[in-house]
Amino acid sequence: MRRFFRPTWAEIDLSALIGNLRLIRRRVGPRIKVMFVVKANAYGHDAVLCSLAAERARAADWLGVSSVEEGIVLRGAGVRLPILILGSLYPFESVLAAAAHDLTPIVASLESAKRVAEAARRLRRTINIHVKVDTGMGRIGMRPEAALALARELPLLRGIRFQGLLTHLAKTEDRTFTLRQLEDFKRVVAALSRDGLRPPLVHAANSAAALGRSDARFALVRPGLAAYGLYEGFAPALTLKSKLVYIKIAPKGATVSYGATWRAGRVSRIATLPIGYGDGYSRALSNKASVLVGGKRCPVVGRVTMDQTMIDVTGAPRARVGDDAVLMGRQDAAVVPVSELARLCGTIPYETVTALSSRVPRVPVGP
Repeated sequence: MRRFFRPTWAEIDLSALIGNLRLIRRRVGPRIKVMFVVKANAYGHDAVLCSLAAERARAADWLGVSSVEEGIVLRGAGVRLPILILGSLYPFESVLAAAAHDLTPIVASLESAKRVAEAARRLRRTINIHVKVDTGMGRIGMRPEAALALARELPLLRGIRFQGLLTHLAKTEDRTFTLRQLEDFKRVVAALSRDGLRPPLVHAANSAAALGRSDARFALVRPGLAAYGLYEGFAPALTLKSKLVYIKIAPKGATVSYGATWRAGRVSRIATLPIGYGDGYSRALSNKASVLVGGKRCPVVGRVTMDQTMIDVTGAPRARVGDDAVLMGRQDAAVVPVSELARLCGTIPYETVTALSSRVPRVPVGP
C-alpha cells in the first residue's frame, strides 16, 4: 500500500467482500461456478486488492474484466484465476496479447474466431473462447441463429477450444423482457446440446438474475453489484473517508464556494474536506449530499470544487480539525449509502463507485 499524505482515502473491507462472494455461492448452489466481475478497477474498489483476496479465499472461480489491459494488470500482480475479457477484442494485436497473458477472449463473429485461431497458430497453443449471443442487449454479440452457425464452424478452426457460451441480460427488473431473452438463449443451448457442441461453461446471470431467477443460472454466474455489497442483503465493502482540515465561523449571510450558491441563514461552523470532483465526488452533490462527522449528518454547502468540499458542522459541535468524515458508507450508527448519492446525482450505484479516481488511495481492511 502506497503512503499518502492528503487525508482522503477509500477503505475496502475485504472481509465484507469475501463474505458477499460466499453468500452468493450459497445462494446459487455449490454446482454453479462464480465469476467475480472486477472490471473498471473492481467497480472502483481496486481490482488487484479484490482479485487477490478472492483468489486467496477461494471465493471465486473466475474473474471478469473489460479489456486486455485490465487482465494484464491482474496477471502482473500475480493473479492466477481464469480471466474472461468481457469486452470485444480489436485490433488483432490485442488477441495475441490476451493469449500471451492467458486471458480468455469473447468471440462475436466468424472473423474474430479466425483471428483467435491465427493467434493460436502463431503461439503454438490452444486458446479457449466464449461465444457471445445477443438476445436483446444490442452491445456486442451475435444473433441466436448466427451464433449457432458460428458454433458449428468452430470445430474446423484449429487451435480453438469452445469453452463457453454467454449472453447479457439488459433489463432484469422486467420479468417479461428477461424471460424472452432467456428463451432465445436456451434455444441456442438446446440446439448445441443436440449437436453435441454444448460448451462446459454456459452463463447469463448478473447479480440480480443470479439471486432472483433460478432459470438464469446455468453453469456459471457473473455477480458484480452484490459482490461489492451494493445490492440489498449484502454488506458494502467500500467506505469513502476524508478528514476535516479547516474549520471557520461563517456569520449570518456569508456565502460559500463558487457562484455563492449557499448563504448562511445563521452563524455557522463550516468545515473543509480535501476531496472534490477531481476525486470522483460529484459536483452534482453540491448543496444536496450529507457527510457523517461524529456519527451526525452534516450537509454539503456550496458547490463541490475540484479538490475541496465544504460541509456545515454546526450540528456537530464537537467536530474538530483532524476528525474523520465519511462521505460514503457507515460511521457509528449512521450511514450514507451509495444508492443515496446515486439518486442525488440522477445516476446508478455503478457509476457512483467507479467514478472514484486513481488519486484516492484504496486501503484494505480485514483479512
